[in-house]
Amino acid sequence: MFETLSERLGDVFDRLKRRGSLSEEDVAAALREVRVALLEADVALPVVRDFVASVQEKAVGQEVVRSVTPGQMVVKIVHDALVEMLGETAVEIDLNAPAPVAIMVVGLQGSGKTTSTAKIAHHLADKQKKRVLMASLDVRRPAAQEQLRVLGDQILVPTLDIRTGEMPVMIARRAMDQARREGYDVVLLDTAGRLAIDDALMVEATAIRDAAKPHETLLVADAMTGQDAVNTAQAFHDRVGITGIVLTRMDGDARGGAALSMRAVTGQPIKLIGVGEKMDELEPFHPDRVAGRILDMGDVVSLVERASDLVEEEEAEKLARRMAKGEFDLNDLLDQLRQLKKMGGLGGVMSMLPGIGKVKKQMAEHNIDDGMIRRQEAIILSMTPAERAKPALVKASRKKRIAAGSGTTVQEINKLLKQYQQMQSMMKKMKKMGGKMPPMGGGGMPGMGGGMPPGMLPPGMGR
Repeated sequence: MFETLSERLGDVFDRLKRRGSLSEEDVAAALREVRVALLEADVALPVVRDFVASVQEKAVGQEVVRSVTPGQMVVKIVHDALVEMLGETAVEIDLNAPAPVAIMVVGLQGSGKTTSTAKIAHHLADKQKKRVLMASLDVRRPAAQEQLRVLGDQILVPTLDIRTGEMPVMIARRAMDQARREGYDVVLLDTAGRLAIDDALMVEATAIRDAAKPHETLLVADAMTGQDAVNTAQAFHDRVGITGIVLTRMDGDARGGAALSMRAVTGQPIKLIGVGEKMDELEPFHPDRVAGRILDMGDVVSLVERASDLVEEEEAEKLARRMAKGEFDLNDLLDQLRQLKKMGGLGGVMSMLPGIGKVKKQMAEHNIDDGMIRRQEAIILSMTPAERAKPALVKASRKKRIAAGSGTTVQEINKLLKQYQQMQSMMKKMKKMGGKMPPMGGGGMPGMGGGMPPGMLPPGMGR
């Protein structure tokens, strides 16, 4: 998400930062380019107008123009304005109400509403240890109720029994009654959608709202639908009254304007974002971190949080001890590759590192992607246990056998072994330093027990 916008803004600010001094005309010219970049990214025109006016007011002051680093100061002003536009602070789902707390989930058909309902249920049950009941009120879409039941079975969250012919308002009332009787903390009501906004949809949603009296009404919107998502948000807010937004498909390559517009247009916060298809790939929305990603400042805090959630602390410590002793074999490298995949693959991790925007082009030129990680994993899995433990055994004849077994080439095996040797050298240096880890340019990756293989990036690409 935001790759095109981030690239455009990066080019504008690079030119500003190269100048020793800035005139008001320089700032105005840069902001014209920022305006075009935001419009091309599908940000709503009124939002762009207000944003640029806010930045211009602060960026043309004497304090900026006469600053030692005026370009950097303009970037900071833009960053702060982005954070303000996105909502300033993260806002979680509000459960501060008598149980059972009703949460109504609304949105258009195809926005990912039912899947998001299950993800929210998993998030509340897993992270906040709440007893959650899900109920599908979508009686129009074939198998919609069954879809929610199947997802509930996957995440071990109960769903309301399906009764043929029952209308949505009655389902909502029955769900609330059952939740009161059985002591549930939260009830998630997955409402029906349409392919487009229509009066029948709004009348039904309003009737459900009046019957269930939800404490939260969350709009699920597809971040890749651009300006249409903003119009949808406005319509639902005007008719039903939403209290927050859940943006799906934030891991896609869309222009991202919906995310930047929705909060400004509705006045309601983006609370959660879907960053993948798995049930646990739902994250709180942090405006400051998203602004950092847009301006290529990275999001190391989210990276460390993701690592700490996914990486077993005991395993990480065990690997760190082995590395400190210089004991590191291809089984350990395989574990590192798998941890990288869990954290969203190479692209997911790299997108959170500061100053990485331009490196992505070099990565593409060198065919460095998640496919490369899968091929390296296949190579190691095609080796015998003895070869993994002692890579020096892998000579010419064995390389041919491993290449055939993994569907790769001898050249790729050589590259992997070279990476391993580089890591071994790093381990030896680390041992001499008394077990201290070299800086990240030497291959460290937060939360991964010592890091991404340094050979994964071509020479000159590490920081």
